[in-house]
Amino acid sequence: MKIKAILTGATGMVGEGVLLECLHNPAVAQVLSISRRPSGITHPKLREIIHADFHDLTPIQDQLTGYNACFFCLGVSSVGLKEPAYRRLTHDLTLHFAQTLRPRNPGLTFCYMSGAGTDGTLQSGQMWARVKGETENALLGLGFRQAYMFRPGFLRATSGQRHVLSYYKYFGWLYPVLRTLTPRYVSTLAELGQAMIQVTRRGYAKPVLEVPDIVAVAKGKP
Repeated sequence: MKIKAILTGATGMVGEGVLLECLHNPAVAQVLSISRRPSGITHPKLREIIHADFHDLTPIQDQLTGYNACFFCLGVSSVGLKEPAYRRLTHDLTLHFAQTLRPRNPGLTFCYMSGAGTDGTLQSGQMWARVKGETENALLGLGFRQAYMFRPGFLRATSGQRHVLSYYKYFGWLYPVLRTLTPRYVSTLAELGQAMIQVTRRGYAKPVLEVPDIVAVAKGKP
């Protein structure tokens, strides 16, 4: 199956890493990147829509048809945000995007970039973990052909990335050590992108993928 994917977050570290993996993978035929600003990447597979307000997709909704995957990598840090603001930018925005895609792409697989520590039981004392968990639960209930929640931990950037988190320049060198000592919490962005592609093509036994699942799927394990 050739993948035609909609991708968000291409100007962030995670989204850019997943985008690069899609562009390099022959199983992906097309990528439509929807972002607030250009990614700076040009490729025959890639088309970009620049759209400022993800809470109102009406101006572009007619262009969001004919796809069989969505790699939703758009997100914000909860640092400095109260719960209502974080919920609006995380839960509400994501659900609006997903609900717009669902009726227009009945065969679509929705892959959501969540995060390690997300709490699907909604009992966590950490606000972000509850909001992410609520978002995951809502996405799984929308009725997509397939929906998968990805919970990566520490991610190694892909060589050549332009959009890398500022802390990475100070801590990126720790990746080999962390991969050895704490493999359950460490993977690469290439593995994350590969895993999203693989679950779209072949499915997976669990709807929520923790780091060991992500690594296993990226290596081609069922």
